[in-house]
Amino acid sequence: MNRFVFASLFVALLATPPVLAPAPAEAVTINIHVGSNVSGGRSISCREGQRRLRNRGFRDVRIIDCHGRFFVYRAWRGARRYEIAVNRHNGRVVDVRRLRR
Repeated sequence: MNRFVFASLFVALLATPPVLAPAPAEAVTINIHVGSNVSGGRSISCREGQRRLRNRGFRDVRIIDCHGRFFVYRAWRGARRYEIAVNRHNGRVVDVRRLRR
């Protein structure tokens, strides 16, 4: 009986495909640097800039100027009021100025 079990295991091992060694890990290079375009090459709309500011913690975001390279907004954060400039080409906040009362 033992010979039969041993023989059947031996045949089963021969019939199974060989176990391959895992493929070596390769480094993936991702080029992210200051000035990267995060909007896929598309300009954002004025409303999109307003929405992004709300998502960054500003409230009562008001559109001041949406002409030119930068969109300008005024908004509140906490008890302080700010004027924020957003780059229309990539949606990044490029300037934040605290406004005095």
